[in-house]
Amino acid sequence: MTDFGIYTKNADIQAEAGTNANATEKATAATDVYVLNVESTINVLSNFNWSDAFGTLNADVKSAVTLYTASGVAQDAINYDSDAIGQSTAELRLDKLESNIRKALKAIKEKSKQAWAVDVT
Repeated sequence: MTDFGIYTKNADIQAEAGTNANATEKATAATDVYVLNVESTINVLSNFNWSDAFGTLNADVKSAVTLYTASGVAQDAINYDSDAIGQSTAELRLDKLESNIRKALKAIKEKSKQAWAVDVT
């Protein structure tokens, strides 16, 4: 199945969710359900349409956008079946993912205001 996401692919999401997360929820069909919502959320929270600009972003900004999206979708996958990895492991993983999201969103919000975030050549 083809990944629907613009910012992240299933491999990124699986890496963030961890090897022991629910295999069904990490599968492309399941993550495709979550990824479009997470991608829309980042556009709204940062007041910038990353979907339209993604192809022209420099590598550093793409990395931050991908980290945000992969971490957000991984949270959804873990929350669906946190027992798959155990409650304490799930909590630690979710805390790490939330930290990723906060850092990435901070960088993204700052970069959305700077011209160098998008290549104009």
